[in-house]
Amino acid sequence: MHELNGVTKSDQYRALGLSTLAFTVCFAVWTIFSIIGVKIKQELGLSETQFGLLVATPVLTGSLSRIFLGVWTDQFGGRIMLPLQMLITAISVWLLASVHTYAVFLVAALGLGLAGGSFIIGIAYVSRWFEAEKQGTALGIFGAGNVGAAVTNFAAPFLVLAYGWEDTARIYAVVLVAMAIIFYIFAKEDPVRVMQKKTGEKPVSAAKQLEPLKDIQVWRFATYYFFVFGGFVAFASFLPRYYVGAYGVPLAAAGAYAGMYSLPGSIFRALGGWMSDVWGARFVMYLTFGVSLVVLFIMSYPETTYIVEGIPGPNGEPNLIQFKFGIPLYVFVFLSVVLGFVMSLGKAAVYKHIPVYFPHNVGAVGGLVGMIGGLGGFFLPIAFGILLDVTQVWSVVFMLMFVLVAVSMIWMHVAIRRMERKKFPEITRETHLSDVPAS
Repeated sequence: MHELNGVTKSDQYRALGLSTLAFTVCFAVWTIFSIIGVKIKQELGLSETQFGLLVATPVLTGSLSRIFLGVWTDQFGGRIMLPLQMLITAISVWLLASVHTYAVFLVAALGLGLAGGSFIIGIAYVSRWFEAEKQGTALGIFGAGNVGAAVTNFAAPFLVLAYGWEDTARIYAVVLVAMAIIFYIFAKEDPVRVMQKKTGEKPVSAAKQLEPLKDIQVWRFATYYFFVFGGFVAFASFLPRYYVGAYGVPLAAAGAYAGMYSLPGSIFRALGGWMSDVWGARFVMYLTFGVSLVVLFIMSYPETTYIVEGIPGPNGEPNLIQFKFGIPLYVFVFLSVVLGFVMSLGKAAVYKHIPVYFPHNVGAVGGLVGMIGGLGGFFLPIAFGILLDVTQVWSVVFMLMFVLVAVSMIWMHVAIRRMERKKFPEITRETHLSDVPAS
């Protein structure tokens, strides 16, 4: 039996499996407004901006909470923190069913958003069970719990149609409580906490854990995560509304199409972790940004009507030729699948760096990176709603994301070139990036 400081493979699989399942349930809860929000929008007559704020509010709590949840996990352990976080979230989800006004919906959404904090708890917990050379793959598998968004997109519309959105929220709350109990019963204390208890060593103080946040490298990782994760959350929440509005499809079909984006955007995160272990996180980030630019450029093209002046008729009358151009539904769905796939690779690549560069501060550093990424999931849906209200053009959403990716890729490339010139002074401007050893 393989062991690492007394940890067996069975222990590793148990920790990874339970954490991934719990994160999947939490992520499904975190994105529930992508479906029930459409019904709430219709009942309350909300504008696009109000709807964007509603689906984004849970992301705000889930993002901001990651800093202190990460620190507390490093101090008290994931076996305690994850069930506690799920139980508190379940209360807010259950109470959601009794809300009737927009203002109170926003307040309830803040409580529901705590589900998003499960990510950093799981990252800090899982990373302690694996060797450094296997953490990319392990954390990639754990991050595949993003598939919870696809679960909501596929299943929630049918629950809403069968039971109404209120009972759908109650069902989600019950599942969350059940998962919290299962995790607490079957999960084990992580090896670091076990060692601390044996030796009497005190956990690292919160101030000490937060010291690495002064490192600009941490903020650079957070910037990448703003797109690959924040953009993923934003699209997972926005796409059902987009399909209903732009293509006129029923809610159930819209949820299924959005699920086709969320599914590869989740399950292939494990592949991204493996690729980062084998070829380096830098390569994966270039692949993610490059493909995303191409896909978003195509998705940005608006539905357009062209009028061309043709050859005048025999009597000189004008000959106006009119034709339309737009992206068919099946093409758009395919492009969204490709986008979700490369974003899942990028999410794993970002978090591959953290336990390698900051092995003793995974919770705090991962919390900050996750918080910034999550804030993307908060601000982007609001920006989507404002742009739609102002421009009345559906594809303006993807124009915004194209600009975001372009800026991120340029910033990353410039930063890497500067870093390599500092590390390898012999490198000249003519040296290609491929000539430099990958990190």
